[in-house]
Amino acid sequence: MFEQLSFKLPIKVARERDAFFVSVANANAVATLEEPATWPLGKMILLGPKACGKSHLLEIWLSENGAQKINPLRDFDQPESGAKIVVDDLHTVAGISQAETRLFHLHNHLLSTGGLLLMASSIAARQAGFRLPDLLSRLEGTSSTKIDRPDDALLHAVLLKAFMDRQLSPPPAVLAYILKNMDRNFDAAGNIVAQLDAQSMSTKRPITRAMATSFLT
Repeated sequence: MFEQLSFKLPIKVARERDAFFVSVANANAVATLEEPATWPLGKMILLGPKACGKSHLLEIWLSENGAQKINPLRDFDQPESGAKIVVDDLHTVAGISQAETRLFHLHNHLLSTGGLLLMASSIAARQAGFRLPDLLSRLEGTSSTKIDRPDDALLHAVLLKAFMDRQLSPPPAVLAYILKNMDRNFDAAGNIVAQLDAQSMSTKRPITRAMATSFLT
């Protein structure tokens, strides 16, 4: 008898606006990003814990504003005057001299040419460990908006999206059980979905409450 083969479908992460769920925890951040004309000096930092939806919001903003994403960890050409720029994972730049210098010059270029700069970070600038004093002062002088820890509605949406990104459809009762018993943070949502996906693949069984219980107790 031939052994049954299983095929792992690629994870397709939805980044469209329709796939982003707005709740009390992130409504203020969403509203702030929708009004870049109100940003002091044309810049904003989006703060929030890991896996809370910051990168998803940035992708929406990129698409809707014709913006460009830049990674200061790599060399890049200065954008055109008045450009709209996104920098994700701002905290990863901290402590890396060349990257901090690139970000400093980018910041000054956009400020002098009337551009927009949207940055996202899991850590406030002062705690991240930036070493270039002029850059740190500019980051500390940048307004910020925050995604708070999730309420039940947002956590449910994050769980559901994580399952959908992996082409998984657990029964509503299983989803409700996970939501009730999991740790109340975004990382936990991603971790439990990844664990259930792996278990379902290895056992070739659908996701059940009993399977979820084994990871939540």
